[in-house]
Amino acid sequence: PRQILAWCLYDFANSSYSAVVAAVVFPVYFSREIALSPSEADLWWGMAISVSMALVALTSPFMGGLSDYGSKRRPLLFLYTLSAVLATGLLFLPEKGQVGLAFLLILIANFSTEGALVFYNAYLGEIAPPDRRGRVSGWGFGLGYVGSVISLLVALYLIREGYSRMVWPFVALFFLVFSLPAFFFLPPQKASSLGTMEAGKRGVRLIWSTFKEAIRQRKTRRFLIAYFLYKDAINTIIVFSSLFALNTLGFPQKELVLLYLLIQVSAALGAFFFSLPTDRWGAWRVLMLSLLVWIILSGWTYFLKDKSSFWVVAFLGGAFLGVVQSASRAFFCKFIPAGREGEYFGI
Repeated sequence: PRQILAWCLYDFANSSYSAVVAAVVFPVYFSREIALSPSEADLWWGMAISVSMALVALTSPFMGGLSDYGSKRRPLLFLYTLSAVLATGLLFLPEKGQVGLAFLLILIANFSTEGALVFYNAYLGEIAPPDRRGRVSGWGFGLGYVGSVISLLVALYLIREGYSRMVWPFVALFFLVFSLPAFFFLPPQKASSLGTMEAGKRGVRLIWSTFKEAIRQRKTRRFLIAYFLYKDAINTIIVFSSLFALNTLGFPQKELVLLYLLIQVSAALGAFFFSLPTDRWGAWRVLMLSLLVWIILSGWTYFLKDKSSFWVVAFLGGAFLGVVQSASRAFFCKFIPAGREGEYFGI
């Protein structure tokens, strides 16, 4: 169905920002071409990401209320995406020393991209029946990783040809074009009698009661606590894996980029391959299998002394990273009451 394809293509679209701007290319560009020193780059980059994520956390309850009670899910997805696209496209403007301008643009782009996920994820329970959410979630993540690879390869080509400033308009265009189907084909909500402010305020008022409601439910409580712990553990491994490869195993910069590309490809394969088993076996079983593989790989990495083995670990870790993400999203949907998706994903 075109609604599901449109939803999956949005993941394909926003992955260009995640891969090129947030993860691989712009941090290096910011340090070399804009900041006056590496220490200044680290400071301002860290502040931009931290402040933007804090703003997402603070505004999500209000926006979740607008999404669920004000029938604003699709318009908000569009506005957040447009904001991210514009800020990303303007990243070519900062010159050497203009860290303040770059900081502002990254703050807006990251806040908008991450904030849009509240509305995007909320659509999963609406467009896919319970027995198909696992595969639809997997298709979304799989296409997202494919988008990461394609956009990153184009970005690296532009840099190699001397057009580094053109990378950011390209990412913005990629993001915009492939997100358009979502704005046209994702289903509109039923009209609401609540005004914008009233709907948002209801979301703020209900966020605490929603959190308490979720915590009171034994299965939901256990999942949220577990998700916080294993997601934090995986993020920690991802953050330090490049430093481990660089400083301990002696990976040169070019091989690190290839390693990142390999992880994206394997994550796409994993998300696609396990999309159907997630529905047939159950999201919980697939999630447990994936986390067990991650535990084994983490222990194996401790004993690694050569690069060739790390390539294998990276491939397997990437494959099951995609599975963890897609299975977690599908599993969480089981606990969400109908019509309150934005509210719960706003937690």
